[in-house]
Amino acid sequence: MEERGREKNIVETVKAQLPDDDVIYDLAEVFKVFGDSTRTKILGCLRVSDLYVGEIAEILNMSVSAVSHQLRILRGAKLVKGEKQGKEVKYSLDDDHVTQIMECGLTHINERE
Repeated sequence: MEERGREKNIVETVKAQLPDDDVIYDLAEVFKVFGDSTRTKILGCLRVSDLYVGEIAEILNMSVSAVSHQLRILRGAKLVKGEKQGKEVKYSLDDDHVTQIMECGLTHINERE
């Protein structure tokens, strides 16, 4: 009988601490964006330095239009931001949380080796 009471308590405790469905959905969407290796490479570049589209294209050996397309998706997910400098836009990671996500992921991957 005691075990049954514990089960009910733990179920209620976990339910109470789960984020709302809308938040879970948004979180899943962010992780989908990370699920593309090209976008993850772009985030890796911006983790090192703020860059212009042309610089990212050159580093990754991609076309400027392909990089621009991926940057639009990353901007939409609020993972990168752009700052207009003259006629060009310089991109950077949106905030330190993006850096932390990247670093946690890399740490996790490197632990398995």
